[in-house]
Amino acid sequence: MSTFFGIDLVSLIHAVGLFGIFAIVFAESGLLFGFFLPGDSLLFTAGFLASQGYINIWILAGGSFVAAVLGDNVGYAFGKRVGPRIFTRERSLFFRPEYLLRARHFYERHGGKALILARFMPAMRTFAPILAGVGAMDYPRFFTYNVIGGALWALGLPLIGYTLGNVVPNIDRYLIPIILGIIVLSSIPSIIAILRGRRSSDMPSSENSVGLEKRKE
Repeated sequence: MSTFFGIDLVSLIHAVGLFGIFAIVFAESGLLFGFFLPGDSLLFTAGFLASQGYINIWILAGGSFVAAVLGDNVGYAFGKRVGPRIFTRERSLFFRPEYLLRARHFYERHGGKALILARFMPAMRTFAPILAGVGAMDYPRFFTYNVIGGALWALGLPLIGYTLGNVVPNIDRYLIPIILGIIVLSSIPSIIAILRGRRSSDMPSSENSVGLEKRKE
């Protein structure tokens, strides 16, 4: 069946059940150690299992949505309380400063909509709400983007898995390539953001440009 870095997702879902899925979604949505959890592939696989009668799709989708929104709120509250001090934390097993810095650049570039885009980007979705709190983003605005992103991600992926499980014969044979495709698609925005960031850093500053013009004169 489907695996994620050696983890059998189907067996994991059977083992942890609905509340375990909700806990994983909650942790990945706003707790620092949750950046490595397989949210995208987990929700899609759970949706597929729902199409096979193992899980109730409406409880799965609704509970995942609530867990995603609550997780983001916890991340926001944590970021607002800790503030800039979070950037001085040392690298550890459950914390990667480079992910936080990358998410900050992404957040500064895209503003509020980054909360929606980050939902579909591994690691980014964990740190985006924390950064919103660090930046003291207006809470009603944060909550609006949080709900929209949570709905698209936590409702959308299980329903896609559920729909495909019902309409595509023997889809379980294709779970691995589908999940790999989801992971690749989820990584594309992050890759684009990184490449744009590097391209911007390679461009000469305005002061350097003026200096070059003066040398030409």
